[in-house]
Amino acid sequence: MNIILKNNFIGISYALIFAALSSCTAENKNHLTPIFNGQDLKGWHVIGGEATYDVKNGEIIGTTVSNTPNTFLATDATFTDFILDLDFKTDSVSNSGVQIRSNSLPWYRDGMVHGYQVEIDPSKRAWSGGIYDEKRRKWLNPLEDNKPAQTAYKPNDWNHYRIEAIGDTIRTWINDVPAAYLIDDMTKEGFIALQVHSIGAKGKPGVEIKWRNVELITENLEKYSKSSPLEPIITKNNLTFQEQKDGWQMLWDGKTTNGWRGAKSDSFPEKGWKIKNGELSVLASGGGESTAGGDIVTENMYSNFEMMTDFKITEGANSGIKYYVDTELNKGEGSSIGLEFQILDDDVHPDAKLGSHEGSRTVASLYDLIKADTAKHMNPIGEWNTAHIVSKNNKVEHWLNGVKVLEYDRGSEDFLKLVSESKYKDWPNFGLLEKGNILLQDHGDLVSFKNIKIKTYE
Repeated sequence: MNIILKNNFIGISYALIFAALSSCTAENKNHLTPIFNGQDLKGWHVIGGEATYDVKNGEIIGTTVSNTPNTFLATDATFTDFILDLDFKTDSVSNSGVQIRSNSLPWYRDGMVHGYQVEIDPSKRAWSGGIYDEKRRKWLNPLEDNKPAQTAYKPNDWNHYRIEAIGDTIRTWINDVPAAYLIDDMTKEGFIALQVHSIGAKGKPGVEIKWRNVELITENLEKYSKSSPLEPIITKNNLTFQEQKDGWQMLWDGKTTNGWRGAKSDSFPEKGWKIKNGELSVLASGGGESTAGGDIVTENMYSNFEMMTDFKITEGANSGIKYYVDTELNKGEGSSIGLEFQILDDDVHPDAKLGSHEGSRTVASLYDLIKADTAKHMNPIGEWNTAHIVSKNNKVEHWLNGVKVLEYDRGSEDFLKLVSESKYKDWPNFGLLEKGNILLQDHGDLVSFKNIKIKTYE
């Protein structure tokens, strides 16, 4: 009798403990919202290639297909700040990933999926949990110096990701081990997507990548956010991991005037320019050309190069990035002479309707010579845009926000004809210098720059 009572007591105690634990678990899960219902793909859609996605046993199953591009299963909804929890499983070789704050936009390379990807990497490299920028800047936060995260991945088994995207900060954990810590502000909103990576013609078709328990927190994030012991990787005014590998250099350090001077002086202007919060801004002074602080130029000169910078304009603003500048020309009034990537508020500034050639003074155009593609995308006033100039062996390209908008050959018959018809016709050998300075223009309007970088070629 006593034994039975004792056993009953133990059984009741275990039951109470289990109930309490279950209650705690349920309570802790109340803040999570499933974005996969476990039954079908309602709320999701496929973008990209022809790999397949199905649902079985409460799991999303993606299956590789030969000779097709990367294929993504994306949420219909877009998200800004969130905490994402999910489980995934793949084989020992199949690369995959989880896209966050990603987009497929008609103006960006015919709708190509682009944005942050939390890598699934079962290879010997073991960078699962690292952050890759799909179809843009490539690796932002690899795991080459994070051995605990590299060893946390369980091959051929279920693994768990926690992904926090809050403001400009993205942090990841793999199986509760801190993996990545990135501070980057390129994209604030986008869909979440699961990737089946392209395998080309030589990869193995029919390989399955599985996901389950895909859950999200979008409210009270400060309550549920976790701290990370990792040192953050900050991209603002710094080279990314991939840029360092590819030989880029910072053209502005984000803090000082080092490496820059006035276009018509040996020192940096004492007025008209401001450095604050990692931004280099030409100040508003009434819209006049080089009438306040004046243009600034690099102290070094460049021949074959790529140059990138983020820029932000104010309403009605006008500015520009000039290259192959000869500061010995035009020592008088006005701006220094050189080829120009135009920066302009096309909707408001009258220059958008002027020029020696139609449309040649609109944003990203080769100023007064060649109109940028009218399908170009410019982010709204007050948001950052990215200018990219490529000049190799006299072949020049202008890119805006990751899309090429024009190209030309310096010195070609077509180029010389355009110059002869432009405001530059009286400047000898305009645009034909072997090397020159790079210039940021003071046109009397508030325009800001950051992430100014350059890559040079022999």
